[in-house]
Amino acid sequence: MDVRMLVCGMGRVGQAFVNLLIQKSKDIQKRYDLNLKVVAAVDIGGAAVSPAGLPLEDLMVHLKKGGKVENMPGFGKKGLSGKEALSSIAAELLVETTPTNIRDGEPGMTHLRTALAHGKHVVTAAKGPLVLRYRELKDLADESRVKLMISAATAAALPTLDVGLSCLAGTEVLSAEGILNGTTNYILTRMYEEGTPYQDALAEAQKMGVAEPDPSLDVEGRDTANKILLIANEVLQAGLSLKDIPVEGITRVTPEDIQKARKEGKVIKLIGKVEKKDGKVVASVAPMGLPLDHPLASVRGTEKAISYLTDTMDRVTVSGGKSNPLGAAAAVLKDIIRIYQK
Repeated sequence: MDVRMLVCGMGRVGQAFVNLLIQKSKDIQKRYDLNLKVVAAVDIGGAAVSPAGLPLEDLMVHLKKGGKVENMPGFGKKGLSGKEALSSIAAELLVETTPTNIRDGEPGMTHLRTALAHGKHVVTAAKGPLVLRYRELKDLADESRVKLMISAATAAALPTLDVGLSCLAGTEVLSAEGILNGTTNYILTRMYEEGTPYQDALAEAQKMGVAEPDPSLDVEGRDTANKILLIANEVLQAGLSLKDIPVEGITRVTPEDIQKARKEGKVIKLIGKVEKKDGKVVASVAPMGLPLDHPLASVRGTEKAISYLTDTMDRVTVSGGKSNPLGAAAAVLKDIIRIYQK
C-alpha cells in the first residue's frame, strides 16, 4: 500500500524521521506492506515537493550542506506554507514535527486543523496544539473518520499511551504517575548520586545536549505538565486543561532536600501524576520523595518511566526509551504503522 505523507517541520525531529525512513523503508514495506512516500517536506521558508515521492537521501544531503527545503534543486517551492501544501497536495497523512508552542499552538495548530478537515490522518510530535485544543482536534478527527496519533508528544519513545490504551484495555486506570522529562531526571540523578549542585548539573546537561540552552520548559515542570495532561485526557478521558494542573519544577530543590530525602530512605524525582479522587480526575506536577522500593525510584539519568495503577491488573510500570530526536522520530514511525495495521 502506498502512503503519501507531508512532513511539516524539518528541524531535528523531522530530519531524524526522514533518516529513519531511509534506513527502514525496505523493512517496513516487507513487514507491513507499506510504501511510505514523503511527497512534501515543509519548513519556515517553503517546501520541497514531489507527487511521486521525494528522493530522501538527496534531501538529507542537501540539508546537511546547509540548504533549505525550498531551495532543493528540482523540487523547491519558495513560500509554500504548510496550510497551502496540506490543502493542495494529494496525501493521506500529515507528520507534524514543528517546534512545540504552548502560547497559541502555531504553526502546528493550523497544520493539524487543515489536515484533519481535508480527511488526512495526523501523526504529531508537537505538543502545543494538543495541550491547547485536544478535544477540538479529537472531535475533528472523529468527524473526518481519520486518526490523530500523539505518541511522540507524550514522552517520545516511552510508550506511555500504548500501555495505557492497549495493554490495559478492559481495566479501570485509577492513576498514572511518571518521570516524563529526561533533562530533569538527569539533573536530579546527578544531585542524588554525586552531590552535584543544581546549577552545575544543569550546565553538564546543557554541555551534553540533554538540556536546551533555555531549559525553563523542562526545569520549571511545564514539559512534564504538558505530557501528563495528554495522558490524563487520552487514557483517563479527563477533559482537563493546563490551568487545572498545579506545577512545581526542580529549580528550588537544594542539596539539603536531597540529603534529607536520602536519610529518610527516599529519592527525589519530578513526578507528573493523574489520579481519580473523590469522583474527579486530578493531576499535578511536583518533586516528590519516593521510597527506594517505589517502581519509579530506580529510574536514572535521562531515562523516563510511567507507572499505571489499575483495578484488575494492579500496578504496571514501563521505563526506558530514548530522550532524543531519534526516539521521537521512532514514535512517529510507530504511530504511522499502527494506523495501517489490520
